[in-house]
This record gives sequence, C-alpha cells and structure tokens, in this order.
Amino acid sequence: MSATAAVEMPEISETGLTVKEVSQRIESGQSNAVKTSTSRSVKDIVRANVFTLFNGIIFVAMVMVLVTGSWRDAVFGFVIIINTGIGIFTELKAKRTLDKLSILVASDFLVRRDGKDIEVPHNEIVLGDLLWIRSGEQVPADGQIIQTWGLELDESMLTGESRTVRHKVGEQVYSGATAVSGMALVKVNAVGSHSYAATLTAQAKVYKKTVSDLNKGINTILKFMTFLVVPLCILLILSQIHTVGGWDAALSTGEWRQAVVSAVAGVVGMIPEGLVLLTSLNFAVAAMRLARHNTLVQELESVETLARVDALNLDKTGTITDGGIAFNQLIMLGSRWRELPAQPTEGGSFETLTEQAATQAIYDCCNEEQPNGTGQAVLAGLKAQGYEPGQVESRVPFSSARKWSAVVKPILPPAGGDSRSESEGGRTEITPSHLAMTAPASGGETWYMGAPEVIISALGGDYSDVLQQVNDYANDGNRVLLVARSTASLADTDNPQIDPQAKPVALVLCSEKIREDAEQTLAWFREQGVRCRVISGDNPVTVGAIARKVRLTGEHEPRFMDARELPEDVNELARVLENVDVLGRVLPNQKKAIVQALHTQNHVVAMTGDGVNDALAIKEADLGIAMGNAAPATKAVAQVVLVDSKFSHLPDVVARGRQVMANMERVASLFLVKTVYSALISLGVVLTQIPYPYLPRHITYIGALTIGMPAFILALAPNTRRYIPGFLKRVVTFALPGGIATALSVLLTAWFLPGIMGWDVTKNVDLSALRATSAIILFLMGVFVLARVAQPLNSWRGILVAAFAAAGVIGAFIPFVANFFALILPTGTTLVATLIALGGSALIFVICLWLAPLVGKVSGKLLRQHGFNI
Repeated sequence: MSATAAVEMPEISETGLTVKEVSQRIESGQSNAVKTSTSRSVKDIVRANVFTLFNGIIFVAMVMVLVTGSWRDAVFGFVIIINTGIGIFTELKAKRTLDKLSILVASDFLVRRDGKDIEVPHNEIVLGDLLWIRSGEQVPADGQIIQTWGLELDESMLTGESRTVRHKVGEQVYSGATAVSGMALVKVNAVGSHSYAATLTAQAKVYKKTVSDLNKGINTILKFMTFLVVPLCILLILSQIHTVGGWDAALSTGEWRQAVVSAVAGVVGMIPEGLVLLTSLNFAVAAMRLARHNTLVQELESVETLARVDALNLDKTGTITDGGIAFNQLIMLGSRWRELPAQPTEGGSFETLTEQAATQAIYDCCNEEQPNGTGQAVLAGLKAQGYEPGQVESRVPFSSARKWSAVVKPILPPAGGDSRSESEGGRTEITPSHLAMTAPASGGETWYMGAPEVIISALGGDYSDVLQQVNDYANDGNRVLLVARSTASLADTDNPQIDPQAKPVALVLCSEKIREDAEQTLAWFREQGVRCRVISGDNPVTVGAIARKVRLTGEHEPRFMDARELPEDVNELARVLENVDVLGRVLPNQKKAIVQALHTQNHVVAMTGDGVNDALAIKEADLGIAMGNAAPATKAVAQVVLVDSKFSHLPDVVARGRQVMANMERVASLFLVKTVYSALISLGVVLTQIPYPYLPRHITYIGALTIGMPAFILALAPNTRRYIPGFLKRVVTFALPGGIATALSVLLTAWFLPGIMGWDVTKNVDLSALRATSAIILFLMGVFVLARVAQPLNSWRGILVAAFAAAGVIGAFIPFVANFFALILPTGTTLVATLIALGGSALIFVICLWLAPLVGKVSGKLLRQHGFNI
C-alpha cells in the first residue's frame, strides 16, 4: 500500500473503510486476489500424454521382450518415450506462454480509506472499498457508482459492444471494462472469483479435448487391434512353443524366450506405432512453425482441426478492426456554411468561411488536456495533414454529460495587410493569413463540436436535413460528430450553453480502424470455401457497413440482422443462419447457440474472439481462436492464440492444418500396410504352426527405412488440398492391396522355401536363413508400397524412394548394423532362391493392385443391392 496519492481528487464526504475493516476482509478471503491459470494443469497434461491405449499396448509388449533378455528386440519401445515426450513438451511450452498473457493490467488503483485517497495493488482491493475509476484505467472489480463525473466505459471485452457507455449514479460497473473518459467513485460489491467476468467464464473452465479426425481414425484401428492382439498373442506364443517341441522342451532349453520374441514380432507389427509417433511429430513441427509467426497452438490435435474448418465466426472488434478509432474525413454541409454572415476584416473587406478554417477549429476543439478516444483520433488524423494548435481564448472541455466541447477563437488580423487574390471570374481566394479572419469584430467566434442530435436540438431552426445526413453516414459504419459555429463569444464558461443562433458547419466522420490485412484475409477464406460470418455486440447496421468495406461476401452485399430477432430453437436458428452474413447485438449465450446451430448442419466451426463474452462460444466451437490481448479465460479455453492479435495469421494457420491432414492421409497408408500384413502373417503362422518368419528387430529396421523416415519427410511436404471427409475409409482401401500382397509373399516363402532348400527350421541356422530371406522380401515390398505412396516419382519423391532403398541395402553390408538387426546376405543357391522369391513377390504385388479396384466395384455393388449405403 502506498502513501497518500499525490493526485488531487474531488472533495467527497465518504470516508471509506478503516484499516481494521480492510484487514478483516483480507483475512476472510474478501479481497480481489484471484488465481488465474490455464484450463489444464501440468499434472493433467502429463497424465493425458502418458496413459494412452497406444502406450499401454507397446509397454506390455516391450516388457514381455525384456523379460526374455533380448533387449535388442525391444528397441521399438523407445517410441513411447519419444511420442509422450513430444506431446508433453509442446503442451507445456504452450501453457508457459499462455500463463504470461494477461488482460488485467497489474497496476495500482486509487481507493478511499479512513478519509484519505491511497493507491493499492488490484489484488488488495477488498469488498466494500470505495474505488476511484479514472479515465484510462481498467475496472479491477465490480461495483456500484456512488458519484460520477461523466464516466464513460468501454465494455467491449464483456459485451462485444464497441461503443462507449455513459453510466449514472446507482448503476453497476463490471471488472474488465475500461474507462475512456470522465471519472467515478464506486463502491466495490464483488471481488475476485465472485466478479461478473469470473462468474460468466466459470462455465468455460471445464477442459474440452479437441476432437481429431486423424487421431479418431488411429484410435479406431488401435481399439480393433486391442481385441485382436491379446488372443492372437496368446495363440502366437502357443504356436511358437509347438515349433520348438512343446512346453517341456521350451522350458528346459530356454526356447520359450524365442517363442515370446516371435509372438511380439507379430503383435508389434500390427500396431502402427510409427503412425502415432509421426502424428505427434507432425503436429509438433506445425505448432513450432506457427509459433514463429506468433501463433500459439495449445493443443497439438487442433492443428488437424484447422484443415476441416468450413465455417468461421469472426468477432468484429479485435479481429476485423483493431479496436482503435480513425479520423476519416471532414464533410462541409453543402452551401450552408457559405450562407454564414461574412465578417468584416481589417480594412472593411469580407471573407467567406473556409474549410481550412473549420478544420483548424476542429483541431483546437480536440486539443484539450485529456482528449477521449475520438478526440485523439481526430488530432492524429489532422496532425498527419500538417495542422498544429491554433490560438484559443477560452475552452469548454468535452463532457459525457454535455456530449459536446467548444472553443472561442480570437480575432486574428491579417499579417501585412489584405492578402486576398482575385481568381478568374472575380472569385475571392483565401490565403493562409485569412484563415481566422471570419471572427466577429469584437470578442470572438465560438466553435462547437459534439453529438449531432444534442447540438441540433439546442439550435434554432429546422435542421432535419442535417440529421438525415448524419443518419446516412452512421448507417455506413461511421461515428459522426457535428461542428457548429457562432459569431458570438461564450458568455459563461462555468455553465456553458450552445448559442441557438449557431449554424451547422461540418460533419466529422470517424470509424473503427479496420485492419489493413482484413480484406485480403477474408478473400483467402472465400477462395478456400470457408463461410465467414461476423458476430458482434455492436449495432448490426454499423457492423454490416464494416463487413461491406472489407468485402466479407465479395461482390455480394452482406446480409445483416439484429440478434434480438433470432429464434431460440436451435434448428430454426440454423435455418436462419444460412441466409445471414452479419449479426449484431449478439449476447454471449447467443454466440454459443449460433455455434451449436451450425453444428446441427454438420459444419466444423472455428470461432475467434478476445472478450469474456466470446469465451463460451470459443469453448463450444470445434476450434477456438483467441487474440493475444484477450481475457485470460478466453485464452484458456482457446486451442489457438494469435499472440500478436493479427488476423492475417489465420490463413497460414488453416493452410498448415491442411498440410498436416492431407500429408498424414498419404503416409498413414504406409503404416496401415504394415498393420494389415502383420495381422495376416500372424494368422497364417497360427493356423499352419510354423516359426514366425522374422524378428522384431527386422520389422524395426525395415519399418524405419520404408515407412518411418520417408513418411516424416513426405508429411512435411507442401500440400494445400482441402480436407475431404472419410479419412479412415480411404486409408484402409489404399492399404489393403499392399498389405495382402506383402503377407502372401512372406507366407508363401515361409511355407515353401524350406522344403525347396532342404532347410530344417527347428535348427537356428536354417531358421535364421529363412528369416533373413523373409526380411529381404519384406523390405522389397516396403519399397514398392513407398513408391506407390510417394507418387508422382518424377520429382524429388523418386529420389527419396531410391535413397531409402539404397540405404537399406548398404546397411546390410555394414557389420555393426547387420549384427544388431540380424541381417544376413544370401549367397549361393540361397541367393538364387531369394531372387526367385523376390520376382514372385513383385508379380503378386502387381496382381493385387490390379484386382483391388475390381473387387471394390463388385463388393460395392453387392452391398448396395442389400441396402447398404457406401
């Protein structure tokens, strides 16, 4: 707590709380201290990434192999550590970045205690405190106004309404609003978690996991494999025990260990562990790339959701506009200003009022000690045009209560005599020395600027045509101020009144600053088939005008509607939304209902926003996107945060999601081929009671070179294809021919090659030779599948396939690699048999690819005949 504030405040009779009362309230938890955190704790993040179905299957399989002592065959287990580590690291990084972002400024506020005004931190404000709300400050706690000196609040963070709101004595103010002008004394009646903003966002605190179509497809495969793996693993162990002479022989000779390892080879092959890892890696890389563009991805799965978005709901303030105000132009009111009585200058000449003189007067009206947001915008715009402060005799500052300000300009005689010049036709041109020469001969002229309806109501005469102009400009999205001029000087500046004889001179047009990149960004979304809607708490006419300026609907006029007219029934609301582009006066619960209505039409909805009023809708959407200056609760529930609040990042965000999804669909086929052939080979081994034809380490080596590493490279390639539903169906359809061909090739080799070569597979030497040959066939088929996935091959993709094929062959000639992965190069008659087997495998692959479309057509026709819709 600081010493008495140096700022001199108005005299008031209220003394406020005593030191003892403040201490009692702090001890009873009635202070403004509130714990702000993201929606997920470190514990939640770790648990969500560690305890997954995939990790459970791989962990059990790894333990089984380690129990046998064959640690080389357990290297596949490292994928658990890598996969889990990537997920935890990325989400913790996002959490740390998010925790640094906050909307409430950590500053001191002025309160009245024991009859003195003192400054305290916002978390030391207590229930019942008398709090001063001054211009430029953010309201730190809810309260009721005791006294006001023209307080105006910007409540857009809470309501979405960008226009400022003037409050009176007895009215309630809420935390999160910002005072833009005036001042008030407020009695705090809600602090901390009991404030309005905290109550509104309580519903958004529940964590909602992002639904990933990609992960959903992978989990479907994993769940199916779980039911298949357990019985198949048991059957594999039994079959492998049988191949070594039964349980007695297996236990006495230690062959049970090899039986377990062989069984795990089949189990691990059926689990697309590389696909799970690659998905996490790809999401993480996309998240890191987006982070370089100040886009924070809080959940890795949300990267994929970006690809599926087809409906984007935009909050106007903070998204299309930056929340600031810009001076647009000065509109002189037709011939009215020329009809003002011309005033005699020194020497008896007359000058007409000029636009430049009016502009200078406007500058001087705004150039007060603490101009509000509109005044600052006008000053900035006129300074850019070269205007500087002029001479002012007296001033009436802007007041929210009056809704206008005024300046009295002195008489400025021309320097160096009459400096008029005659133009063609005898018209008098005005030079800079005459800019202020239209004032009356004595006293000064008075210029008024403020709310048009207020000023016009004080003037004598009919100015309905001016009001019509004002309304026309307002309906086009402008904030309009009226400028009037009187030849009389203000008589009483303590109780100022507008001179009824004053005449309207000009209109000052201001508007919200539209982001420079808004139109280009919206055009990109239109081209990509994403339907954009603007949902705002502002006047629908104003929002519609801004939507028109940024060409929200391209060449078509945007259709706008007042949200107060929306139906409450979700299905009826969905029907209405199909024909609406802009919604104004939208309440927080309506934003949530709009998202729900779009969901009934199977739209994938993204919602942007920055205020507390957007939190519920962002949480309800498939993808929530918060601005960096958003309220803490809004950022907490969003999956993506645009840290620098730039709307132009969104196309890159969506494009990155589409790249991930399109490429992952391409490479997922690689992994599912392995799942298919592993399951079929395992089934064939169980049914025919033969030794498993390869080791877990073989599948680790081959999978890394023909699936894992090339898939990672392919997954990072550029790809802007729009998302098409049916990911799992397409991947499985692609994977079946390659998987069946590979399984047939390996099984036929295992069934017939030992007899042809005279091998006794009960002996380790001959079994090793069979497994080496099977591994070579497996590698060749893997290269074929990779070449099919990587098409077209007339580019770097062909080089990629050739490079990994060469790497696999070269590795077999490196002693350390060959020994670690049990790779044996065939020689002599074994080499001849292997080459024949390879030729047969290639033929089988071609036949399976040729038959696949035919089988698909026939099966599809049969299913449709029996009433199945595919």
